[in-house]
Amino acid sequence: MGVGLPYLSAYLDSLGTNFTHGVNFATATSTIRLPSRIIPTAGGFSPYYLDIQYSQFEQFKERSQFIRRQGGIYAHLMPKKDYFPKALYTFDIGHNDLGEGFFGNMTVEQVNASIPDILDKFSLNVKNIYKLGARSFWIHNTGPIGCLPYILVNFPSAQRDSHGCAKPYNDVAQSFNHKLKKAIVQLRIDLPTAAITYVDVYSVKYSLYSEPHKYGFELPLVACCGYGGKYNYSSSVECGGTVTVNEGSEIFVGSCERPSVRVNWDGIHYTEAANKFVFSQISTGAFSNPPVPLKMACHQV
Repeated sequence: MGVGLPYLSAYLDSLGTNFTHGVNFATATSTIRLPSRIIPTAGGFSPYYLDIQYSQFEQFKERSQFIRRQGGIYAHLMPKKDYFPKALYTFDIGHNDLGEGFFGNMTVEQVNASIPDILDKFSLNVKNIYKLGARSFWIHNTGPIGCLPYILVNFPSAQRDSHGCAKPYNDVAQSFNHKLKKAIVQLRIDLPTAAITYVDVYSVKYSLYSEPHKYGFELPLVACCGYGGKYNYSSSVECGGTVTVNEGSEIFVGSCERPSVRVNWDGIHYTEAANKFVFSQISTGAFSNPPVPLKMACHQV
C-alpha cells in the first residue's frame, strides 16, 4: 500500500480477524439509500446500504472495546479506544445510487432530481458517525459513470463526448459531485471540530479516458475481463463465467492479456493498475479540498 499499511480487514469477515489497523464496511453494489432491489433478485443491490454500515460501525466500536476489556486471545486483535477519534473515516459511495436509478427505468432527469435526497441521507450518516467520536473524514466524489462499459452497452443511444463516454450520464455524476461539495461545506459548518476532505476522484478517473496513452493505458472503454461486442461486455455473462457459442462450445470469460495497461476490469470496476494510478494522484492532495495529502488528512487546516 502507498501509505505503508496493510489492507483493511472486512467487518463481515470477523472471526479471528486483525482490526488493529482499521475496518472496512464496504460491500459490492452498496448504496447510500435503501435500494429498491436487493440481491439475489436480478439487478439487485447490496442489503448493506449506508445506514446498515453505520449500525455495523456502532456495534464494532462497542464490541471491540468489550473484547479488549474481557481479555483473552482476541483482545490484541481489536483497536484501542483512543484509535477511534484519531482514525481517518473514508467514504467512496454514491455511484450505485445513480446506477440504481438508471437501471430502474428512471430518466436522467429523474436520477438528477433524486440527488439531494441521496446526499441528505449521506450527510446524516456522517453526522451520526461524528457523534460516535469520528473527527477526520476523507470523502471521494463519484467517478465518470458514463465511461463504463456497462453504461455504454445498456444505453447505446446516449450522446457520446469526444472520448466516447456517454455524456448525459457523466453530467449526472458531475451534478452529484457539485451537490456533494456543497453538502460538505455545510457539514464543515455543522461539525466545526471535524477535518473533512473532499477528494475529486472524477477528474483523475476521467483523465484515464481523455489521455490514456499519457499514463500508459490503452483501450479505456473496453472491459479487460468480459465477452462480446465493441466494449467486451455483456450483462448476460460476467467475468469468470462461461458462454456457449458455436452450437454447444463453452468459452470461459477470462482476463485480457495485459490487464496492467487496461483501465476497466469487468465493465463496472477499474483494474488494479488503474486504481493504483488513481491512488497515486489523490494521495498527494492535488485533487483535494482543502489541498492536503492523505497523510495529513487527520489534521484540521
